[in-house]
Parts: sequence; C-alpha cells; structure tokens
Amino acid sequence: MTAIQAGYRSMSLLVTINWDRLLYICTIVFALFFGGWLGSVLH
Repeated sequence: MTAIQAGYRSMSLLVTINWDRLLYICTIVFALFFGGWLGSVLH
C-alpha cells in the first residue's frame, strides 16, 4: 500500500510540474486533427 501511495504522489508531482507541456501537446494534436478534418470537408 505504501508503494502505491508513493507512486501516486510521484505521478501527481510530475503532472503538477508538467501540466503546461501536456496541455501544449494536446493542443497541437487537436489542431492537427481539426486541420485534417477541415481540409477533408472543404476539399
């Protein structure tokens, strides 16, 4: 149980530190998919 709690705390710390990078990557992926979809609709 202690190992699970320690793992959860370390994962939480990583997410807290890198949430802006994660948001940046998600935004780029969304923009690429939306651009591809829009290109296929308008073409």
